[in-house]
Amino acid sequence: MAVLYIIGTPIGNLGDISFRAVEILKTAALVACEDTRRTLKLLTHLGIRVKMLSCRSQNEEFAAKKVVAALDEGLTVAYASDAGTPALSDPGAALVRLAAAAGHEVIPIPGPSAFASLLSVSGGTDKTVIFEGFLSPKQGRRRSRLRELLAMKAAVVLYESPFRILKLLEDIAEIDNERSICVGREMTKVHEEYIRGTVAEVLANFAARKELLGEFSVFISGNKLN
Repeated sequence: MAVLYIIGTPIGNLGDISFRAVEILKTAALVACEDTRRTLKLLTHLGIRVKMLSCRSQNEEFAAKKVVAALDEGLTVAYASDAGTPALSDPGAALVRLAAAAGHEVIPIPGPSAFASLLSVSGGTDKTVIFEGFLSPKQGRRRSRLRELLAMKAAVVLYESPFRILKLLEDIAEIDNERSICVGREMTKVHEEYIRGTVAEVLANFAARKELLGEFSVFISGNKLN
């Protein structure tokens, strides 16, 4: 039976790719990916040449049908998003559903995840963690959802771009500026850093900087004691 492998890829440092992921990529007949250019860089780094298929959010249903057709032919297919684990704020869910519905085996190849990585260094002790990913870029919707999330008294993990990280922190501070948070910037990359403290303290840290570069992951504790 043909197998669809869902592969976790590095979120920055290419050395984080697992041995098992490399072996699957070497033996796959087709690699479906969010961005062929990004995945090509990884494959080139690994010395792998294989046929690729673009499977991004804009064409996921259409591309998924092509993947299922390849699986129907008995071909092994690997799927990788641009960085991290597919279907966590990335495409992949529709592909998994269609492949499974067609009777094909879908197997995860565990790997990097900004969500899990940030949790491991957050210092938080919350038993319940809500993964929300990216919030709406519209301030009204963003603040409304933040109020809902913070009222749940569970830890929350968010993703944000360098263009809106200050706005996000300002919105959180409006609701509860004493909540403990940990912000990861450029995780696993050269300028990787983690800033911990209350929302007010982290906001002041970032507001004092001349520029904010990189991608951000934000852990918000479910209480003020963590």
